[in-house]
Amino acid sequence: MMLVGVVLALGPLAWVWRQHRRSTPLRGLQALTLLTLFLTFDLVLFGAFTRLTDSGLGCPDWPGCYGNASPFGANADIVAAQSAMPFGPVTHGKAWVEMIHRYLATSVGVLILVLAVASWITWLRRGRKAQQKPINPWWPTLTLFWVCLQGAFGALTVTMKLFPAIVTLHLLGGLVLLALLCVQSVQYSQLERGVSPAAITPGLRWLQWLSLALLLVQIALGGWVSTNYAVLACSDFPRCQNSWWPAMDFLQGFTPWRELGLTTVGEHISFAALTAIHYVHRLMAFLVLSLLGVLAWRLNRVRALRLPSRWLAALIGLQLVTGISNVVLGWPLVAAVLHTGGAGALVVVMTWTVAASRTHSLQPVPVAPEPSVSRHPA
Repeated sequence: MMLVGVVLALGPLAWVWRQHRRSTPLRGLQALTLLTLFLTFDLVLFGAFTRLTDSGLGCPDWPGCYGNASPFGANADIVAAQSAMPFGPVTHGKAWVEMIHRYLATSVGVLILVLAVASWITWLRRGRKAQQKPINPWWPTLTLFWVCLQGAFGALTVTMKLFPAIVTLHLLGGLVLLALLCVQSVQYSQLERGVSPAAITPGLRWLQWLSLALLLVQIALGGWVSTNYAVLACSDFPRCQNSWWPAMDFLQGFTPWRELGLTTVGEHISFAALTAIHYVHRLMAFLVLSLLGVLAWRLNRVRALRLPSRWLAALIGLQLVTGISNVVLGWPLVAAVLHTGGAGALVVVMTWTVAASRTHSLQPVPVAPEPSVSRHPA
């Protein structure tokens, strides 16, 4: 598995080296970080595709497939499992989807390891030059730690048989990974161009952090909807089950530690619980999208943040369209994957706005008192 990841990572590494071999080390580090961010975003999308095609248990062990590095070696086991359950979680197609996801995850892990090592080397070299502002190598180090933790959650996702809480945390971990890489990309870009973060008011800064916090809560709710397969609990919009307040069981729906499709006592989860999971996510969406809309409008007034503010506005529209499509069109695969991708893109853009700005102090600058002039004649 590691060998496959190294081979896949050689392609992006070779491309960055060829394109930036005559550039400064900082420029090469920036390019590799941006490319790793792009590939991590692709990994999040493919992870959504894996989950939505019910391929998460295509290979029911970890890290290999029935103890083999690829489904080729596990052919006999896959055939036996598929014969026993023709429409079960193990098929040749699902096994390949699951293993490709693991190969991509391993390659991203290799790239992040290279980033951590390269950042420390660059930091040591730049630290000897007083005229150059040093980079912060602790961000890529934290990213390396986080990707290892994310790999552990990936293993638990399989070994705990798609436990909803673990799958949701695995999704959130992938989005945190995007945010960490985005912070580094913005910092390297500012260092390379020699610019400082845009100055914004404390009120706008507070709105940024509030919007980011509520966005993460909303994504967690969306992950809970997906991992509990509660999307189709409401098949109409804007009402649910032809009611503005359908029958819901919040306690059962939001009990975090339970197996997929079951309650804590081993009974099948009720439809009212699935309805509660779906409807809370929908109601929260109205609040979060409205708040993000206000933030996009405010950020558009800051010249240095107009580009991310316009991306933010476009992604709000994408999430609204794909979210409604999932309901009224019966959860089509394309809309579902795009909805997850839109959530990941929103995290990246929100992190971009936070990392590219700073609070502007509104405190008045103290003025020195004028010297007193004697009125007594000499």
